[in-house]
Amino acid sequence: MSVAPIVRFPNIMVVNPSIPSKTLPEFIAYAKTNPGKINMASPGSGSTPHVTGELFKAMTGTNLVHVPYRSVAAVMTDLLSGQVQLYFGTTASSLEYVRAGKLRALAVTIERRLDALPDIPAVAEFVPGYEASAWFGVGTPRNTPVEIIDKLNKEINAGVADPKMKARLTDLGGIALRGSPSDFGKLIVEETEKWGKVVKLSGAKLD
Repeated sequence: MSVAPIVRFPNIMVVNPSIPSKTLPEFIAYAKTNPGKINMASPGSGSTPHVTGELFKAMTGTNLVHVPYRSVAAVMTDLLSGQVQLYFGTTASSLEYVRAGKLRALAVTIERRLDALPDIPAVAEFVPGYEASAWFGVGTPRNTPVEIIDKLNKEINAGVADPKMKARLTDLGGIALRGSPSDFGKLIVEETEKWGKVVKLSGAKLD
């Protein structure tokens, strides 16, 4: 059963500097005038970066070519060399290259800017309603007593609210979540429906 959400981890939309666009609106316009000419990398068909990109394509009407790899390391090698031009990467895999000027960050995929990256806009600032992130939470077996679920929820929410925990999650590019078991259950249902539609529309399949 659903106990409590813990954290969301959005991705960063990064491009190779060979792409002339400096902002997300410029990139969308560039992609629309160059359909099928921008390669969008992912660490595998059906991976989070893949479906994150597919949602972006669907909501912006852009034609980006998905190029699946077997690992994040392989993605970064070809992204840095310009073999592929676009990647919806994690903070951990992308941020050091952004800070070094080897990649350009256009946006984060959460609905608002990250506290750790205040200068990078959210996709939703230009594409209303867009949100894509990996999230984590705690669940229990179906017949777990309600009083145990409530106690776990209370303790988990207290832990996530701890300033040290929040600071650590922020450093990792995450956003702390709090809520009731029913809130978490609703999130699971909504996310399952949302991504089910994206997978069906894109034809994405796990490698």
